[in-house]
Amino acid sequence: MRITVVGDAPQDLEAALREGLGYDLLLVSGGLGPTHDDRTIELLARAAGVPLHLDDELRAAIEVLSRRVAERLRRPYGDFAEGVAKQATLPDGASWVGLVGTAPAVVFAHDDGLVVALPGPPRELQALWPRVLETEALQALLRRAKPPDRRVLRFYGVSESAVARSLAAAGGDGDGVDVTICAREFELHVDLFVEPGASARAEAIEAQLVADNERFLFAQEEVGTAELVLGLLRERGLTLATAESCTGGLVAARLTDVPGASDVFAGSIVAYADEVKAAQLGVPETVLAEHGAVSAETAAAMANGARERLGVDVAVSVTGVAGPGGGTEAKPVGLVHLHAAGPAGERALQLDFPADRETIRSRAAVAALHLVRQLVTDP
Repeated sequence: MRITVVGDAPQDLEAALREGLGYDLLLVSGGLGPTHDDRTIELLARAAGVPLHLDDELRAAIEVLSRRVAERLRRPYGDFAEGVAKQATLPDGASWVGLVGTAPAVVFAHDDGLVVALPGPPRELQALWPRVLETEALQALLRRAKPPDRRVLRFYGVSESAVARSLAAAGGDGDGVDVTICAREFELHVDLFVEPGASARAEAIEAQLVADNERFLFAQEEVGTAELVLGLLRERGLTLATAESCTGGLVAARLTDVPGASDVFAGSIVAYADEVKAAQLGVPETVLAEHGAVSAETAAAMANGARERLGVDVAVSVTGVAGPGGGTEAKPVGLVHLHAAGPAGERALQLDFPADRETIRSRAAVAALHLVRQLVTDP
């Protein structure tokens, strides 16, 4: 229903918690540590109007972990004792669910609903969340829930206004169908949330959106672009490499974020300097001298050089002016050239989008992945 980000100020945190207690389920992340500004538990109890108590079993479990830390740091355990007691203090009626660090996951049922408080560090939160899901309190709440059906459409290369027009032509959302349209790095993510009894209307809206924008549709499921591209290459028995200049390895990073990418992705050559483009990718010095590092010709040479040097079937290259400096009238900040080469042919793409450095680089990385997708599916 809502995501609220709040700092450690007691009045702000208590106000957010008090509001959250009005929902069936309140999820809280962070503020469970041993220091004075870790206030989640005490303010949660205050907002709920219940006292606190020291859980002896939890204190003993945290003490075991804290003594190990003390020994490793060669510090007396007394330095940790007060923090251990603080982290083992819970609202009356709350229970704890496991430890990864010294902060527990806490499940607290109150008169109007359920609270789950999780540690802030992602590693701890992610490890403890499955255990929270297994608790009877949360299972009982989930058994009462009736999640709506969800339909997913993923577009690339179409504007928000075009999709909005299609939605309007289909009668708009409402009447049991809520539609969200979210632009993300050149992609457009459209989600339809369908209440019971509204399936026919959802199908009509989905059909209109697809019919009007079919050439831009690349997925009808919740899948990351890198994962999708790797899957397409895997199905065709093709390997991939990247040659990157302005993106500095971002395309490769997105690919290797996907577990199991190594059976498709061979590697990357990050050639930032012209000398590296020439030496490692075989870009002719005449091309660099005549057309410059940011050019369609250099991008083509980079892609073909990576394909040859790394021995892969498909390679994609990126070179551009990411800024904030370095732009000229002929080659302004935001100008990016991409090139993909494979057994079935080659594709080139020029982008020109004035933006900040981070946006230019991230959009170029997404564009590179989609260029590979288009080369493979429609050479």
